[in-house]
Amino acid sequence: MTYIIVFIVLIILELLYFKIADRFNIIDKPNERSSHTTITLRGGGIIFYFGALIFFILSGFQYPWFFLGLTLMTAVSFLDDVFTLSNKIRLLIHFSSVLLMTYQLDLFNMPWYYLLITFIIVVGVINAYNFMDGINGITACYSLAVGVLLMIVNDKIHFIEQDLLIYSLMGVLVFAFFNFRTKAKCFAGDVGAVAIAFILLFALGALIIKTGNVIYILFLSIYGIDAVWTIVRRLIKKENIFEAHRSHLYQFLGNEAKANKLVVSFCYGLIQFLIGLLVIQFSNQNVTAQIIFSVSLLIGLSAIYLILKTYIIKTYVK
Repeated sequence: MTYIIVFIVLIILELLYFKIADRFNIIDKPNERSSHTTITLRGGGIIFYFGALIFFILSGFQYPWFFLGLTLMTAVSFLDDVFTLSNKIRLLIHFSSVLLMTYQLDLFNMPWYYLLITFIIVVGVINAYNFMDGINGITACYSLAVGVLLMIVNDKIHFIEQDLLIYSLMGVLVFAFFNFRTKAKCFAGDVGAVAIAFILLFALGALIIKTGNVIYILFLSIYGIDAVWTIVRRLIKKENIFEAHRSHLYQFLGNEAKANKLVVSFCYGLIQFLIGLLVIQFSNQNVTAQIIFSVSLLIGLSAIYLILKTYIIKTYVK
């Protein structure tokens, strides 16, 4: 019953946000880099934060430092969606938020390089997640895949309160109802992409710390492959990798190759989910087997990615 009530509350909050966004003109206008052609409400992904907020209140304020970091990250991202903030301000808040997350994960009691590696991975993934929010449904499908994988593992190895994942994914489901459409009612915006990335990374970090097994980072392998190879291609072309663009594989599939964008988004989530199930199976194997599996997977995904992208570029891109 609690879950049903929370789900209804999240729907109401999302609808209220739509009225606010419409009232204050918080919209996403299409441009030459956009994959959409009509004006759409921006920031619908703020509902991910509200899902986490409900957990925070109902749980008796668990994970306070994480939640403070999430709040700061969400606030600055929302303001950036509305006003376009200075990069210095955003970077300062992002740095502070990640610092709070690492403090919650108790990384300050570990060797210094754990903290450094965590910073690099978290900041990299959050930015990749933000850039990857480009076609209808992709953030929702991918986040559901990763979130459900974390819930499956959490059911066997308790590393985080399950309700944090459940309430956050309820928010994703509510968002998906309005976004997973041919003509989306809203986009996640920076606020949504950053918030859900922060939540999933916190859970993933807790899992890796609890088990000491980094193989679980492969729960983000599909986004990782697309993001890394897109950056490499843009660097080779001497483009500014921090500017908005339409050169991810899913964008080429949806825009140039004219594949159904909802199918592309669903496939990204489905493939990541299936890979995640394999990761869970190999997490119980010895280190050698895990390394062989991880390297083989990344090489295989890279090969498929490069072949497919090269074909699309040669066939469809002028």
